[in-house]
Amino acid sequence: MDASFLSGVDYNDTYVDEHLFFKDHIDGFGITMAILYSVVCILGLTGNSLVIIVILKLDKMSSSTTVYIFNLALADGLFMVGLPFIVSQNFLNQWMFGDIVCKVVMVLDGINQFTSVFCLTAMSIDRYMALADPLRFARWRTPRFAKFVSAFLWLFSLLTILPMALHFSTDRGLCLPDLGSDDWWIGVLSYTFVMGFALPFTVMTASYTALLLTMRSQRVRAATTSNYESNRVERQVTKMVVAVVLVFGMCWLPFYTLNFCALYQTGLVLTFARAFEFVVLLSYSWSCANPILYACFSDTFRRHFRTLLCPVPKSSPSMQCNTERYDLNDSGVRDVTILA
Repeated sequence: MDASFLSGVDYNDTYVDEHLFFKDHIDGFGITMAILYSVVCILGLTGNSLVIIVILKLDKMSSSTTVYIFNLALADGLFMVGLPFIVSQNFLNQWMFGDIVCKVVMVLDGINQFTSVFCLTAMSIDRYMALADPLRFARWRTPRFAKFVSAFLWLFSLLTILPMALHFSTDRGLCLPDLGSDDWWIGVLSYTFVMGFALPFTVMTASYTALLLTMRSQRVRAATTSNYESNRVERQVTKMVVAVVLVFGMCWLPFYTLNFCALYQTGLVLTFARAFEFVVLLSYSWSCANPILYACFSDTFRRHFRTLLCPVPKSSPSMQCNTERYDLNDSGVRDVTILA
């Protein structure tokens, strides 16, 4: 489930009481968190907008990989749109936008969060097929098929989140879910943990592990003259794989861990509430991390960003930036990109 779905809940009303108690008291922590939320929102919107523009303008979704990246960036960018509402609630300790907006924000927030995770999972499978046996899996890696899969993921995300998101209301002054029994809440939390973290994380880890093992076996069978290039490619892919898995785990595991811990915590309410706000921020920061990973680990995306941000001046060839057009799937020798 999305970050904001669980962010304001203490499951026994203690967290709500704490918010009401501090309603008129805005301390340094609240101001700091509001600033950090704003920074994450700006970085997320800017970075993912750049990725979307790069793909539409320079690549035009010419491959399955870029179709998934486009949908991932779109979901991450839209995920950021709901963040100002969460910042406002956390900063003012009340929801000021009405019951209908509460439900709409939670539905959109959940759809985008789940779609983002599902697209990244689909990309991990796509990357494995691209390197393991590109000819065998060619028909599954066309842009048309990727668009079909992406559309299905958006619909599946809607069906996944809609029943739960519609339980939100503003009856207590905050946009919170109307909780049923403890068993109901544990079931919801377990369901969202499996669908939103455990299952995607397992699939990504398995796909990337199989990818690295495949590349290693191919390198062993390769000619000696190509070993240097194979080693370089394997090191690049390994770094990207580790980055993807670690960033995803680091951003989302603390969020779900504290949700389960909240079921049993009884003391240190303010401390726990502040820790919870921080891990919610961490989960949102994952959506602005992907463009940074593209820039750090993908030579092709760096070239595209340079092309977009440093346009060629027609009248001054001597001062032109290096802005050659590159295919997002062109890595010199072979397509080794995990995220791009």
